Amino acid sequence: MKNVRIKVGLLGRVVIAIALGIGAGHVFPLWLSRCFATFGSIFSELLGFVIPLLIVGFVAPAIAEIGRRAGAMLGVTVLIAYAMTFGSGMLAYATSASIFPSLIGDVTLSASEAAADATPQPFFTIAAEPLMTVMSALVLAFLLGFSCAMLPDATSTLRKLLVDFRAVIQLVIGRLIVPLLPIYIFGIFLNMTAAGTVGPILMTFIKIIAVIFVLHVGVLILQYCIAALFSGRNPLRSLATMLPAYATALGTQSSAATIPVTLERTIRTGVSPDVAGFVIPLCATIHMSGSTLKIVSCAVALMLVQGMPVDALTFAGFVAMLGITIVAAPGVPGGAIMASLGLLSGILGFSEADNAMMIALYIAMDSFGTACNITGDGAIAQIVDRIFGRKSAAVACSAGQ
Repeated sequence: MKNVRIKVGLLGRVVIAIALGIGAGHVFPLWLSRCFATFGSIFSELLGFVIPLLIVGFVAPAIAEIGRRAGAMLGVTVLIAYAMTFGSGMLAYATSASIFPSLIGDVTLSASEAAADATPQPFFTIAAEPLMTVMSALVLAFLLGFSCAMLPDATSTLRKLLVDFRAVIQLVIGRLIVPLLPIYIFGIFLNMTAAGTVGPILMTFIKIIAVIFVLHVGVLILQYCIAALFSGRNPLRSLATMLPAYATALGTQSSAATIPVTLERTIRTGVSPDVAGFVIPLCATIHMSGSTLKIVSCAVALMLVQGMPVDALTFAGFVAMLGITIVAAPGVPGGAIMASLGLLSGILGFSEADNAMMIALYIAMDSFGTACNITGDGAIAQIVDRIFGRKSAAVACSAGQ
């Protein structure tokens, strides 16, 4: 008989790590808990070092590659995708800030404060200072990316270097960071259990995840209603046509893998094939409404749990930067949340434990965010088709003659 290997995905490994961490927190001796706290401290330093490099590695080549297809349709598509991503993030903020306080209450906050001294401490720490700050990485990425886009012939070597550097970062994330994430999350939940905070926090976030799922559905309906203002098509019928793409994304957890289905369903909604063929692959990279919604909602919840101020202007700046930072991140498992860790720490003041909780929550809802991203791509395609469809069709007909 052949050996049967059961492959457990990242979500399954994270769920197992959380369960084991909670169980171990009740039985592990202090010295063993401190061992995992030491690993968590070192891993956190590694994350902090990689994050600026990740931003440069993702954003710069993405801008350079988009620049090759420069034109009016590209500019409009990018603006619409960014507007929808920003709008989704701010809608998530407004809803979360209104609803989450009643779901969270005061119990989790008091438990979190009381446990400050009970968390096992690492035996030692290793400092690995990042080569640059998050903002410096963003500025550098913009400069390199736009230079390659504006001067394609003179910077072909630089573009190749950026693409190779992205491959290096993808290798580090895929072969080092992601495999070690379950151990890191195990240690975080072990420490939280030892400190007595894990129970109320988990119960709270089960409710919050349900709210976020409803928000995903609401965002999709809103996006197709906006598209209907341009296209005149029935938004609910269009959304129903896109459901196979939504279901495919739930199963694959990949925007890229879902492109063929998304493209076919978008054309079925009435979008011209040439417009759909341009918009859908592009938006699979740049349109991140679902991912932004998850990150913002979870960030608001964590800040409320700890009594941190939830300021609208701060979150507006955070969402504006997030919509740029997570461009091209879907190419890596958990890439969006990895790319956002620097902003979470730099703008919102998140700690190592906060970032670990964000990673766990994001991965737990990863498929829903991906499905929201790619289904919303169809709405963008409808708007772009209304603006450019006739012109594109006329060009295609003349080319065929």
